[in-house]
Formats: sequence, structure tokens, C-alpha cells
Amino acid sequence: MSSTMPYDGAGPLLVVMGVSGSGKSTVGAALAQRLGVPFADADDFHPPANIAKMSAGHPLDDEDRRPWLEAIGEWLAGQEVRGGVISCSALKHAYRDRIRAHAPRAFFIHLHGTREVIARRQASRPGHFMPASLLDSQFATLEPLAEDEAGVVLDVDQSVDALVQQYVDLHA
Repeated sequence: MSSTMPYDGAGPLLVVMGVSGSGKSTVGAALAQRLGVPFADADDFHPPANIAKMSAGHPLDDEDRRPWLEAIGEWLAGQEVRGGVISCSALKHAYRDRIRAHAPRAFFIHLHGTREVIARRQASRPGHFMPASLLDSQFATLEPLAEDEAGVVLDVDQSVDALVQQYVDLHA
């Protein structure tokens, strides 16, 4: 993976990715605030059928994710001038490709942690529609960023402020 972000004077197009419970929404919102750009949570782009399926403990398949990923890519493309940050699991290279089809400058920030760290974080989120029972399927699906993908991997076992600062330091 490339740690350099394509940047031509337009705002950054960032996707904070990782398995459920990695802190995508929290870090994404803090990063957007620090950069002064809009933030969106990909969870808000799921159609009701996807939420019902996950709430019932069933993982989504690629067909379930297709319109969701299209909507995420379209939102990010709409932030082309100002920049924007979106939190999205983006677990597979093909999912990230679908987002990049709309927003080629997308830069992925993979929040990585051990299963134990993520499970502990998930346990502190009562009422979230993604049950902890799906964590294993998320880890099984996760494909790390490849060399041809613009992005960086950050260890989630640190504070939100430290994670935001790491990104800022990389692109200062």
C-alpha cells in the first residue's frame, strides 16, 4: 500500500475503514472536525433490509453491499472540491475498488487491531445493530490494503487524538 495521498489542491477524500468496533465512526468524525471537512457514517447509507439482516445476526453478501457501496462512493465523489471523510468497513479490495470507481482519489485509513482489542471495544457498544457474533465473519472477510491502494494502517490500541495526529503528521 502507498502511504502517499494523491493531493492536487482539492480537499482530501478519506475512508476510515476496518472491522465493526474498530472505531471508524469516532476516528472519522474527529478527523473530519480536525480537517474542517464534512463527515458521513456509512452505516447511515444501509437500506433497511441490510440493517434487518445484520440485526438478525446474518452477514451481508456482496449483492447486499453493492448499492450501499455505490451510495458511499457517490457521497465521497460529491465532496471532491471541499474534501470529506466517511467511515466504512471497506473490508475487501473489490469494495474499495467500487468506492474508487466514483472517487479515484480516495485514501483509505485502515484502523487495525487484534480480535481481542476489537471485541473489547464492541462489547462497549450496546444496542448497535452489528452484533458481536459477526466479528469473526468480519475478520474472515477483511483483505488488508494492497500495494496498489493509497492508504495507511493505524493501530487502534491508542487514543482517538493520537490516531488523528498520526494521519495529520503523515500529510503535513
